[in-house]
Amino acid sequence: MEILWFLFAVLMIVFIVGPFVRRGRGGIRLVAPGSPDAADPANYGFDRQEDLDIRIPGPDQDLMDALDNVRRTGQWQAASQLLAGTPREGERRWQRVQAFGGAAALELAAQPGVGAQWLKAWRLEADKDAGGAQVHAELLVQQAWRQSGGVGSEDHRIILEEAREACRKAALLAPGDPVPYITELAIARGLAYPEAEFDELWAKVIDRAPEHMGAHIAALHYWCAKWHGSREKADAFAHAAAARAPQGSLLAALPLFALYENLPDVILSSGFHRGEAVTRAVEGALYAVHTARQDDPMLAHVRHLLLLFLVNMERWAEAMEQVRHVDGYVGALPWSAAEDPAAQYALYRALAVAGYEANGGSPATLPQ
Repeated sequence: MEILWFLFAVLMIVFIVGPFVRRGRGGIRLVAPGSPDAADPANYGFDRQEDLDIRIPGPDQDLMDALDNVRRTGQWQAASQLLAGTPREGERRWQRVQAFGGAAALELAAQPGVGAQWLKAWRLEADKDAGGAQVHAELLVQQAWRQSGGVGSEDHRIILEEAREACRKAALLAPGDPVPYITELAIARGLAYPEAEFDELWAKVIDRAPEHMGAHIAALHYWCAKWHGSREKADAFAHAAAARAPQGSLLAALPLFALYENLPDVILSSGFHRGEAVTRAVEGALYAVHTARQDDPMLAHVRHLLLLFLVNMERWAEAMEQVRHVDGYVGALPWSAAEDPAAQYALYRALAVAGYEANGGSPATLPQ
């Protein structure tokens, strides 16, 4: 995670000394735990760190009910029914496929060869079910990235090759569904598709879902310097998508994701987050958030990333606005890239609360 040096120091102090506090307008310091001056996120009704849900970026009760049913009963039908009733063109189906695939991957990691029997049964008993085929492909992708010995290993390559075949089988079961092709974007990155082959895959995605924010974020990874592109290619991809985005589309926030993907490993300048590039990307993302439908499934993703940048920019009130909307869920960038997503989010939330109160804010002044 690329954050200012003072945040690294704060992170260490937080776990040793105690919570953030307010002391004077514009200043933040620490006091002993239990001090009446302590800035406590609980005062705002925010969830405790141990209660944060790392599986999803925002609320989806139907998904939670289906996941609980699958885990409790070991049966796949609830998952199948939910996906069958989820429109294939939108963002939510992609998120739900990811969630089911992730749940299966975690079960198999905890119980190798034994976990996720519900998914095995789903594929055996309903091999023509497009939802089951998509979840199976997603499972393989997540296994490759999480449990295969790392990028470049033989196991990583073998599992991704298997996932590619699973994606192609899933695509045959639902020709107009973009999800198998979006899943393959992660495979393309891992297997280092040549640009021409990646472009061909991307064309299949945008033919089916031209404004799919999740697909654009997945494709952006490929074009970043850390993978198979460059800072210039990633910026060009993101800004082109933002420029053609219709009113109300979250694609206007894509340059912020490109900026995040291309951040230097260490930021030495305290003025970096006040520079023109960061300010422009953040303003674009805020515009997208304010004009998007409030039920857009990708809105939480943008708010989570905005929280990171707004805290680093010391724009405390706007940071608190993001916390107010996303608190309780941390299954999104940038937190999902950390070893402990809940702890990383809780740190930034604590900084937002401390900065807000240091500048005169309180639970009473935070809009509800």
